[in-house]
Amino acid sequence: MPQLSDFLPTTRKEMQLRGWEQADVILLSADAYVDHPSFGAAVIGRLLEAEGLRVAIIPQPDWHGDYRDFKKLGRPRLWFGVAPGCMDSMVNKYTAARRLRSEDAYSPDGRHDLRPEYPTVVYTRIVKELFPDCPVVLGGIEASLRRLAHYDYWQDRIRPSILLDSGADTILYGMGEQPTIELAHRALDLLDSFHPALAYDEQGNALLTSAAFREALNGLPQSVVAYPSAAAIPGGICEDDIVLHPFEECLREPRLHAENFHHIEEESNRYEAQRLIEQTGSQWVVVNPPYPPMTTEELDHSFDLPYTRVPHPKYAGKRIPAYEMIRFSVNMHRGCFGGCAFCTISAHQGKFVVTRSKASILREVEAITRMPDFRGNLSDLGGPSANMYAMRGKNFAACRKCRRPSCIHPAICPNLNGDHRPLLDIYRAVDALPGVKRSFIGSGVRYDLLLHDWKDDTLNRTARDYTRELIQHHVSGRLKVAPEHTSDRVLHFMRKPSFRLFYDFKRQFDQINRECGLRQQIIPYFISSHPGCHAEDMAALADETRHLGFRLEQVQDFTPTPMTTATTMYATGYDPDTLQPVFVARTPAEKEAQNRYFFWYKEEKTAHKPAPSNKPNRSQPVKKKPRK
Repeated sequence: MPQLSDFLPTTRKEMQLRGWEQADVILLSADAYVDHPSFGAAVIGRLLEAEGLRVAIIPQPDWHGDYRDFKKLGRPRLWFGVAPGCMDSMVNKYTAARRLRSEDAYSPDGRHDLRPEYPTVVYTRIVKELFPDCPVVLGGIEASLRRLAHYDYWQDRIRPSILLDSGADTILYGMGEQPTIELAHRALDLLDSFHPALAYDEQGNALLTSAAFREALNGLPQSVVAYPSAAAIPGGICEDDIVLHPFEECLREPRLHAENFHHIEEESNRYEAQRLIEQTGSQWVVVNPPYPPMTTEELDHSFDLPYTRVPHPKYAGKRIPAYEMIRFSVNMHRGCFGGCAFCTISAHQGKFVVTRSKASILREVEAITRMPDFRGNLSDLGGPSANMYAMRGKNFAACRKCRRPSCIHPAICPNLNGDHRPLLDIYRAVDALPGVKRSFIGSGVRYDLLLHDWKDDTLNRTARDYTRELIQHHVSGRLKVAPEHTSDRVLHFMRKPSFRLFYDFKRQFDQINRECGLRQQIIPYFISSHPGCHAEDMAALADETRHLGFRLEQVQDFTPTPMTTATTMYATGYDPDTLQPVFVARTPAEKEAQNRYFFWYKEEKTAHKPAPSNKPNRSQPVKKKPRK
């Protein structure tokens, strides 16, 4: 079992176990500290540790009272990093109906009282109050998706960049390994340069200050920095920069916010992006273009760091729900080229799929097999979309110039290489490892990639082989897929394929189950109240899924989250791609009415019932009449 000294220090005593008097970087996390590559604070901490820095972490500090948790480790030499968690704090705490969720999945025993709303803002303001001259670096989902003006569903208004709301020095947006390493090197160089703006502690050790830190931020890729005037922006405003409509103008005219978002999404998904500049009051927020996608070697390095793969010992005897879900799972790639209108993955990870090597994946699986409570079943070999592993453009030079947010909508790009052979090779290699009984696919599967005609007999045959392998060997009784809706009109707004493909995939699923003697279910996910969806679309969905034999449970009401096309439609009433008006079900009554159609079979849920069907419900067990 891992020892206390195997974890990043969380207390002064743990720092002393390592012989430290001061940390170089202190990370503040709104999640429990789980030393695992699925938890962002652990990743950044281990990454900086590998660069030779002393990194400590304060998980879920108490933001009430005298702020003793924020003071207990003292001031770091370089900066405080605020990494609020693996989920947006408001999505974590509240449902689409703005009701408190039953538990906080990233807190011990699911407790609700360990995380404030908007911890990015709360933590930063406390740190700046206690240590005014110490730099604060923001990262993680919450800051990344709020790096520019954004609609906040829980406050029901457009908010400025969270950089301005919090008072932090910078945001490192997206997956933060590359900018974090570069920033650390720049910061260390500043400490060695005897910069006039440095501070010094009682022992004469140099400390980085916000004033000196500004120099380290100049032109740093994948960072967000605010400047007091346009003239203060490094290099000034250039011809290649995209200057967005000012924040105040967007408040007066929502259509301008939609127009802004079109540029934001485009630049988030380009290989060679342009700098974005947005004026907010007297401040100018500059989003520097992202780094190119990580290489396989860089991604392997991130996953191969010396994680203990378990929660910190302070949580002994306590359950962390999110950890229980992923403890025996393996993430094989990053990025998603689906471009779904309601999804934040590409805004944070980008559309270019970055793939781990087979060797790195097998090393992680072997580490899991050595865990004392592993019983032989891997819960997921996946990624943002399970079957995008190793997929990219055949002519990557064309990809470098592409502006499309999706490689598969409105049609699959002819330049996309949809080869499933590397993925099949991984599955079979994992299943052949000693100690592995079965590996399951818990991540979502894009069945449109399996049904597409690739104009290549080898790729088509491999897609069929993958489908059979998946259904026969990697489904734990229920295969989850996400058609999201049945209406082609709504699906177009969602950037999802026609529901006709779901029929085709379900026929294959049922046929393979019959041939293999399996009794497995296919579980479709659907969304109500998505922009562009009317009540009649939901009535048609209820009727069509009832005739298919489904009593839907895996459903959700659309939740507007920052930095998605669908949220921009919801907030402004305009489609950012066309700037044409879009119908939006906005009121609680409208949203509840749409959601009710999912549950036509529950008398207490709805008075709207589709026409009776003579077709049996195949998704539920048939109740037999008792014998007389």
